Amino acid sequence: MKSVVECVPNFSEGRDRGIIDQIVNVIQSVPGLCIMDVEMDFDHHRSVVTFVGEIDKVGEGALRAIGKAAELIDLTKHVGAHPRIGATDVVPFVPVKNVTLEECVAIAKQVGEQTYKRFAIPVYLYEAAATRPDRVQLENIRKGQFEGLRVDIEKTPSRRPDFGVSGIHPTAGATVVGARKFLIAYNINLNTSDVRIAKNIAKSIRTSSGGLPHVKAMGVELKARNQAQVSMNLTDFEQTPVHHVFERVKREAEQYGTSIAGSEIVGLIPQRALEMAADFYLQIENFRPELVFENRLAEIVEASKDFSSMPVSQFLESVAAAESVPGGGSVAALAGALAAALGKMVLGFTLNRKKYESHQATLRQHLHVLEDTLSELRLAVDQDSQAYSQVMAALQLPKSNESEKTLREQKLQEALRQATEVPLQVAESAYKTLQALQELRPISNPNLTSDLNVGFWMAMAACQGALENVSINLRSIHDSAFVASKEVRTQEFREMLRRVALASL
Repeated sequence: MKSVVECVPNFSEGRDRGIIDQIVNVIQSVPGLCIMDVEMDFDHHRSVVTFVGEIDKVGEGALRAIGKAAELIDLTKHVGAHPRIGATDVVPFVPVKNVTLEECVAIAKQVGEQTYKRFAIPVYLYEAAATRPDRVQLENIRKGQFEGLRVDIEKTPSRRPDFGVSGIHPTAGATVVGARKFLIAYNINLNTSDVRIAKNIAKSIRTSSGGLPHVKAMGVELKARNQAQVSMNLTDFEQTPVHHVFERVKREAEQYGTSIAGSEIVGLIPQRALEMAADFYLQIENFRPELVFENRLAEIVEASKDFSSMPVSQFLESVAAAESVPGGGSVAALAGALAAALGKMVLGFTLNRKKYESHQATLRQHLHVLEDTLSELRLAVDQDSQAYSQVMAALQLPKSNESEKTLREQKLQEALRQATEVPLQVAESAYKTLQALQELRPISNPNLTSDLNVGFWMAMAACQGALENVSINLRSIHDSAFVASKEVRTQEFREMLRRVALASL
């Protein structure tokens, strides 16, 4: 990636994995975007998704996520510990590489404008993108939450959004969009269920109450864990390091006769922040190497070279190199994409020709199919490489003790399942392409028969190649139900391909 922008949208759903998976999928539908982390919190009833991409792509990923969240999340039925005003509550853009904060402000404004135009969701701009001093701080915008804003936005001029009319979306509420520096979401759990203690500590340490600089904090109740939590955002970790915050909360907790049960990172953390805390024992319950932003970014940037956008010569060199990606899965996806592209070319010389006038409706149907499969297969060229990179990353995790071995195996199994799903989808798209090309033979321009036949056999190779990747990955997956279902589908494909091949001889 020549430029890298981080986007960290927060969604008001932390209990239904299926909903968050659908949101993640629409983000991944934008070529070149990489999901780096997904965090779900039951008590907060909130999820944080971290993804990165080039400056001209992250905005579209955020917009697709906002639209999908509006479809799936109903704030009138939402109750959680974390303040919120929207199904997509806040969408910050963060400059990482070869991007300025001002350019992220421009992205935020464009996303804000399009959010209202596309989804009728009003938008407030915050942090560096704020249009008014009182909207720099997120907590000012979220005052009263969804329920309060629903009333205030219509009656109070100062609550009118930057984009949209004086009324919120009935179920998706409003969304806050902005640009900021890297933020660390850091929570400290206390050995007490008394949320009043957490709230008192939060008040004593947050900047707005005269506490530590660059610290936002609130006390929340974790009912599922029977604990109170000091939930924080550290907006400038170099000025107020994580370990300073930890020590301050520890001292405050002792004054109330309690102690720290543990701390956690929500999302990712810069390597520099951990280096600064090297002399302190932070008790981070969920720490693992891939939580370090730079480690995860370097791994993904190296693995995800946006192969689908490479010049042909460069892609061939990448395939020929002694590296694990791109491999057979990406090549199979590319073969399928080439097949769909050939089909579109044939249709271009057939559609709207008087000779084929009686077949126009059918030809257009095939065109829509091939447009969809071309898009899916092109995207899969990168998705397959990304999925296999996750398998390799899991294999490299430490395994010096039982805890590390358990985590490593969990991550490996998750990665293997994803590395199976991607080629299975490639097979699905390639087979649709195959059917369309086969059905085009008698109703398309006969001068292009050879092109159609080349596409047909490319689609056949794509489907067969994808199934090879499915089979090899299933051998290492322990979930017998998952394996059985995918083996059944694989056999179905093989039988369908056999019948199609015989019919073509």
